Amino acid sequence: MSSPTPWTRIAQSPRYQALLRSKSAFILPASIFFILYYFALLVLVGWFPDLMKKPVFGPINIAYLFALSQFFMAWIVAFLYVRKAGQWDEQARQVLETEAADARAAAQQ
Repeated sequence: MSSPTPWTRIAQSPRYQALLRSKSAFILPASIFFILYYFALLVLVGWFPDLMKKPVFGPINIAYLFALSQFFMAWIVAFLYVRKAGQWDEQARQVLETEAADARAAAQQ
């Protein structure tokens, strides 16, 4: 029986599995938060129009502020993702270095 391919070994490695768990732990909650926050405006305007029409600054009402806040929320989520992606890149580099070292060790035997 032949040995597993390098990609199979990488996919089964504990470091790679930890990388996948780390990505899922960030991406899934961030995506759910983004979707809920986005649709909250539609729900609030649809079901609570009097609340959303309440003026805050002159003609600016709560609905406009909430809509504007979605831009800031998207930028913040993107900023956090970019920071986290840098950590994932480092983890991926370590996974590949470990695989390369293991391959060199196996070749020397």
